[in-house]
Amino acid sequence: MSRIAVVPGSFDPVTLGHIDVIGRAAGIFDELHVLVVHNPAKAALLPIAQRVSLIEQSVKDAGLPANILVTSWSVGLLVDYCTDVGASVLVKGIRSQVDVAYETPMAIVNRDLAGVETVFLLPDPANAYVSSSLVRQVASLGGDVSPYVPAAVARFLQND
Repeated sequence: MSRIAVVPGSFDPVTLGHIDVIGRAAGIFDELHVLVVHNPAKAALLPIAQRVSLIEQSVKDAGLPANILVTSWSVGLLVDYCTDVGASVLVKGIRSQVDVAYETPMAIVNRDLAGVETVFLLPDPANAYVSSSLVRQVASLGGDVSPYVPAAVARFLQND
């Protein structure tokens, strides 16, 4: 039986911290779905299709394993997607205690709803403070985001 996991997120945009977590998770699981989800609580900078494309390019540029599938999901519960693809694990990157407090109730409910466990991965310390919202703010004010995002994302944001 293959071990299938899902790394969900808005990835708006994908950061080097995301790529770090995705790469490490790909080494743990046989199949890894990077799932771009719509978060109604956030105002999106990039359309979902653009986020998928940038993640695919970033994964390729980073030389990450071929067991990574990048896709999107916008209807239904996250655990419904997990059930559909046979995933029994969600992987979440955790930067701080704030993330733990936010993610823990969702992890418990996802386990209760569908038996899907959540695994928390800590980021590389070099990326522990980077968030998509911080990148969006810096980019909107004309700042250089290249230290925080993959090259494909930096190029895209600079040309936008």
